[in-house]
Amino acid sequence: MKIAQIAPLYESVPPKLYGGTERVVSYLTEELIKQGHQVTLFASGDSQTSAELSAMVPEALRLCPNCIDPLAHHIRAIELIYRRAHEFDIIHSHIDYLSFPLARLSQTPTITTLHGRLDIADLQPLYSEFSERPLVSISDSQRKPLKSVNWLKTVYHGLPTDLHNFYPTAGSYLAFLGRTSPEKGLDKAIKIAKDFGMPLKIAAKIDKVDQEYYETVLKPLIDNEPLIEFIGEVGGSVKDEFLGKAYALVFPINWPEPFGLVMIEAMACGTPVIAFNCGSVSEIIKNGQNGFIVKNEEEALQALKQIPNLSRKACREYFEQHFSASKMAQNYLELYEKLIKTKYPNNVSSGQFKKTEPKPPLELIAGSIENKLIENI
Repeated sequence: MKIAQIAPLYESVPPKLYGGTERVVSYLTEELIKQGHQVTLFASGDSQTSAELSAMVPEALRLCPNCIDPLAHHIRAIELIYRRAHEFDIIHSHIDYLSFPLARLSQTPTITTLHGRLDIADLQPLYSEFSERPLVSISDSQRKPLKSVNWLKTVYHGLPTDLHNFYPTAGSYLAFLGRTSPEKGLDKAIKIAKDFGMPLKIAAKIDKVDQEYYETVLKPLIDNEPLIEFIGEVGGSVKDEFLGKAYALVFPINWPEPFGLVMIEAMACGTPVIAFNCGSVSEIIKNGQNGFIVKNEEEALQALKQIPNLSRKACREYFEQHFSASKMAQNYLELYEKLIKTKYPNNVSSGQFKKTEPKPPLELIAGSIENKLIENI
């Protein structure tokens, strides 16, 4: 099968440090190639892949000092990609709704995985207009704000089973990995660690939009606190060791997290997760097996006391059974084959399917225009 994967251009594939969507695109791409498929990856030029890499920009945009408007690069990329649509059996987009207009006009079916939050009022009219688009959710909870769209399936993220090492022995610190944005609950993680009396190591990304929040709210909680250590962004073997040697991962989110990749990364290392019951958490954490689902800080403290009762081996096994890259790829391949086989209708008007007719050659179009002009003289 000839497959196009469209990645966001904010991070490389895989990202060098933080970056969930681009990391998943990398795992999926490599697994599809491993299973014998031809994959073209449309991504930033500093990406590393076994696929044919088509560089849409020279380097990832988030840390590029010369990038002022990343959307401009994405719109250009979409145009260039769909010029090549005829080369593929299917196009898999990971850039949310940006590809919808050209996907609607293309003869090659496009499937879109939505990676972000959908509980935003601005999205309702847009998804109503493009209600025929074949969509994949990354958790069932992600779907709740958009019910009247064409959901094909929920496909959970997966990791290569050899990506992370298994750490059979618990460490003596708590781990937080994510962004420093308010919805990630780092302030709560700090309080939980202090109240539990265990060091907290923070591996976090500070986006520009979160800089003020970090400076005014988080930094005062971190500075001069002997139990709290801010490490910054981590990746590769450093992240593996960071998660694997932790007593537990603390995940006190207060927003509808669509998936939460760090939860399965910790699980792969054998590290249990203490997570607040928001978004996809209840679909990923099996309470009392690979972690604990809690409602508040008090319940988190009680759950931390029970961590020694959990088997780190069971955490790893749960990851292998439910969240492997091969399982993720197989789920997507089933969807690809279904769309290709049924010749899913792409061309629509106002949400209604239209029969796709063969396009006449350009010379016939030109001739028809010339005849009309002559008739009007």
